[in-house]
Amino acid sequence: MQRIDDLLRSGSTLSFEFFPPKTDDGREAFETAFGDLAELSPSFSSVTYGALGSTREQTQEIVTGLNREHAFPTMPHLTAIGHSRSELVDLVTSYRNAGVRNILALAGDPPADGTDAGDFVYADELIALIREIGDFAVGVAAFPELHPRSATREEDRERLAAKLELADFGMTQFFFDAQHYSELVDDVEALGVRTPMIPGVMPFVSVAGTRRMAAMNGSAIPDALSARMDEVDGDPDATRALGIDVAVELSQELLGMGVPGLHLYTMNRAASVREVTDRLGLRTPA
Repeated sequence: MQRIDDLLRSGSTLSFEFFPPKTDDGREAFETAFGDLAELSPSFSSVTYGALGSTREQTQEIVTGLNREHAFPTMPHLTAIGHSRSELVDLVTSYRNAGVRNILALAGDPPADGTDAGDFVYADELIALIREIGDFAVGVAAFPELHPRSATREEDRERLAAKLELADFGMTQFFFDAQHYSELVDDVEALGVRTPMIPGVMPFVSVAGTRRMAAMNGSAIPDALSARMDEVDGDPDATRALGIDVAVELSQELLGMGVPGLHLYTMNRAASVREVTDRLGLRTPA
């Protein structure tokens, strides 16, 4: 199974993000979407990880199964917070033994009620553990508009640069203005770090959901886009069409900058992502 850092050295990548389904209907939707998008021969895919390890078993089961069944790698997201060291050792070891070669190492969010967050707090601690256990390509998260818990831009970029130096690649949170990504890269390079960062692009399908996610992640919605979203709110077809248009426009601008790849949020649905890739001409079905 290929490492993502090797794929990035070979050229621009295309990847898709999925989340673990919670119901039988959700599982069917996930399998249908993954099968559809697998026909595009992506560079890799990833599967998210619920807060405090709430989807630990589902993520592990899905990732190991997909790596057995497909030629391209699927990478698990993994959070440090909410686990004991021994739990993380067991999980990373199981991934190594299953032939998984890529992990996205995340700090995770601390428990809102102030309960025990586990043995680790920061992503760099998780990276060190992963390195001890196996020869993985390790990715980390980057926030173009600053991490929501960062006090200052300077602190945010210094922490990110230090984290990227320990990792093999970065993947960004979604955003709607390509200038934010450009400034992120410039800021980190000014600190002497050139680890490739793959931008995350979300073809949204819900106005309310997108605004909620953007608020949680510190992703600004430009005024012009917010006005366009107001116009389609309540019309699912028009909302989906706008989400596709915005994703295509943003992706074209990013590709023009020479980004190392594109990571598209699927929300376990294939239609919007297929239209985005078709309009960009990124992959031809096998």
